[in-house]
Amino acid sequence: MNKILYADIEPYNTGFLKVSDIHTLYYEQSGNPSGHPVVFLHGGPGGGTSPSNRKFFDPEFYRIILFDQRGAGKSTPHACLVENTTWNLIEDIEKLREHLEIPEWQVFGGSWGSTLALAYSQSHPDKVTGMVLRGIFLLRQKEIDWFYEGGAATIFPDVWEPFRDLIPESERGCFVMAYHKRLNSDDKETQYAASRAWTKWEMMTAHLLPNEVTLKRGDDDEFCLGFFPSDSFLLDNIDKIKHINTVIVQGRYDACCPMMSAWDLHKAWPEADFKVVPDAGHSANEPGISEQLVAATNKLKNIIKENSNFNHLQLAKDTSPNSEDLIGFCGFNFIMRDIIRTENP
Repeated sequence: MNKILYADIEPYNTGFLKVSDIHTLYYEQSGNPSGHPVVFLHGGPGGGTSPSNRKFFDPEFYRIILFDQRGAGKSTPHACLVENTTWNLIEDIEKLREHLEIPEWQVFGGSWGSTLALAYSQSHPDKVTGMVLRGIFLLRQKEIDWFYEGGAATIFPDVWEPFRDLIPESERGCFVMAYHKRLNSDDKETQYAASRAWTKWEMMTAHLLPNEVTLKRGDDDEFCLGFFPSDSFLLDNIDKIKHINTVIVQGRYDACCPMMSAWDLHKAWPEADFKVVPDAGHSANEPGISEQLVAATNKLKNIIKENSNFNHLQLAKDTSPNSEDLIGFCGFNFIMRDIIRTENP
């Protein structure tokens, strides 16, 4: 996988942004401070970011912004579900953009992050230059029922049992509500037990071939769900974002966010580039998924470069009285510059 991803880098800036009377977000910036901004939206909900998330982006081209959503990672208060809805998180993304004085940016989101990416872009379509979406989750009832109410148990019955058995039989009519109750408990041990069971279920089903390193991450992660006005809300509003260059990456054997959702998004948005990875599940860290995600960010990078080159050439044409020779010379220089700078991660 090291041949697929970009090299490890460290942030050049970190900080905290107070977004409400309760919540303060951790954020960081890495890569090129003068580069094209891209914001990374992590999954979960409640998953938080990690240093490996920076490696999907060319650090010489991109200004890479990572942040932990409300209650996640280094954001405070940790695991707080109060005022922690989908719409709160969408507002936070916009507050962060304004705080960093970024006119517009590229959006990258996987799993729950894909939900936020779609909702944010539909709320602020003029602020998004491009999107990379992975493991599509549209927050529809059938998707929630599949993963949290027993559907995925048909594939992972052994992993489902501990998740199920934490909840008394009398409350098993709705596991989401039963876990929500425990994650909001005043008793810390009740919170932690529910959080561990919830996280293990998510971690064990995220990879086509689960690995021990992933299973040990985030033993006390928690979740937050805020629903949309209608079950098909994100699909119904696709027309607002059809102009945005977008790549959709989906693992064929994704048990967390089954391919039906990515397929429905593809049918509603055929203009977006749709990549199905035949030998992968849900995780962004599976080699086939990682390869397609890096290819997607590079594709959007090249589109931005091409548009920039065109604008430079058009400016030369418009400002020069005898510009044919100049345009040929500038075009040659731009081509040679890109050939010289071309790098493979």
